[in-house]
Amino acid sequence: MTQVYNFAAGPAVLPAEVLRQVQSELISYKNSGMSIMEISHRSSLYTDMAFQAEADLRKLMNIPAEYDVLFLQGGATLQFALAPLNLANKYHKIAFADTGHWAQRAQEDGQLLSGYTTEVAASSKLSNYTELPSGIELAKNYDYLHLTMNNTIEGTMYKDLPYKGDVPVVGDLSSIILGQEYNVNDFGMIYAGAQKNIGPAGLTIVIVKHTLFEEAPELPAMFSYAKQAAKHSALNTPPVFAIYVAGLVFKWLLQQGGVSQMQRRNEEKAQLLYDYLDSSKLFSTPVTEKKWRSLTNIPFVTGDKAIDKRFIVQAQANNLLNLKGHRLVGGMRASLYNAFPRTGVEKLIEFMQKFEKAVGGTR
Repeated sequence: MTQVYNFAAGPAVLPAEVLRQVQSELISYKNSGMSIMEISHRSSLYTDMAFQAEADLRKLMNIPAEYDVLFLQGGATLQFALAPLNLANKYHKIAFADTGHWAQRAQEDGQLLSGYTTEVAASSKLSNYTELPSGIELAKNYDYLHLTMNNTIEGTMYKDLPYKGDVPVVGDLSSIILGQEYNVNDFGMIYAGAQKNIGPAGLTIVIVKHTLFEEAPELPAMFSYAKQAAKHSALNTPPVFAIYVAGLVFKWLLQQGGVSQMQRRNEEKAQLLYDYLDSSKLFSTPVTEKKWRSLTNIPFVTGDKAIDKRFIVQAQANNLLNLKGHRLVGGMRASLYNAFPRTGVEKLIEFMQKFEKAVGGTR
């Protein structure tokens, strides 16, 4: 089989070892004679698997006991509405850091909920979202501050929280979870779609402090963090296969040395590409301030849309796949999640060097 390198932002590359294990167990999970896609979510086969996945995630992220871990559906996007409904109980008022497309989407959905107020506490709009606002200050009359910790489209990330006050922080970690070390205690809630850095689409992870949703109003069961927590995320049929694969990825991460080791590898992979971009006469990254550069999503351009298009076509012909940038920003984007190998970055740089030599010109 031809070796390809998948630079997609999500659904994204999975560890080869995990895919092989899925393949070997797909017909008969734990010698049950049933596929993982066939087992009952009320059976011990499922509950043992789900509880182990949660335990391994808690170990990887050092999640304290006062936080619930929920395995939900609906994608990270559904949390744009569920977080206000469950957490904005005192002031019905939410602060947002406007750091790009997904932060804006989160605020827009919050605005649609009757009785809730959303406000932009800080914005990087003036830099065209190539930088991030820091030193955020808030009054205390907010239920929480929403932060998109890694901006998948724009290629920026917070390595540390830009806010140190008393208002709880809700963090969207969809494209950086388990790839960069964060202290869970710094957040009131963390959420992430699994399809970028964990597993297949269909699973959303929510890590939320009990006390933040204790005063939530009576909500429909599927909207309620409290009711989901009480039923261990099994109010209805959970995304069994997605949780199973995520659990295998958690095991793989523990075997690799955990999140600190993943962060080190991600820093090395990203630095290789950033070093080349900074030295290239053809390619460049819009995120010029090094402290804001994402470890996992690296946008780059030539400055000529026709040349960008030519590059993407030729890259695909050389088995470097899914490098087309998001439609909002254009150009190219390389997503280097935990499972993406260093050799793929080296192959990309080698191709970029050849392409640059053939095209010539300067940026």
